[in-house]
Amino acid sequence: MSLLDINHDSQNSPLNVVEEIAASNDLAFERSGEDEITIGYKGRFTDYQVSFTWMGEIDALHLACAFDMKIPVGRRNEVQRLIAAINEQMWIGHFDLWTQTGVIMYRQALLLPGGISATNTQCELMFETAVLASERYFPAFQFVVWSGKTAAEAISAAMFDTVGEA
Repeated sequence: MSLLDINHDSQNSPLNVVEEIAASNDLAFERSGEDEITIGYKGRFTDYQVSFTWMGEIDALHLACAFDMKIPVGRRNEVQRLIAAINEQMWIGHFDLWTQTGVIMYRQALLLPGGISATNTQCELMFETAVLASERYFPAFQFVVWSGKTAAEAISAAMFDTVGEA
């Protein structure tokens, strides 16, 4: 297949599936256009904005999960080191630091070439994976940004799993 064979006129928008999932789970969402929907989700540590964007020119459903944490310029190098350490452990998706805004986000994409339709399960798993990864690593970002910890110290603390309850 060459790049010229890609179908640029995909008619099956997976955003309809995402909207149905959000509505059926009573999640606040906004359809900001024909190609984007944003879902608000209240997590354990912070609120998340999970945006799904249909990129018809490449037949991909893109997810970006951002949380309310602006990274001060003085901590961005250490946050970049933390992101690199986290991304080495990720099998699906990755974290990015948007340097213009100082916002961290988790991102992933689902390719749907040739008019393949997205399923509820695929879209639900994209959402769940984004929120779980963000919840897992949010404390590590806080340690670096607000506690002045190194990336190594923060990743070590984030990977510490407790068993049981106190």
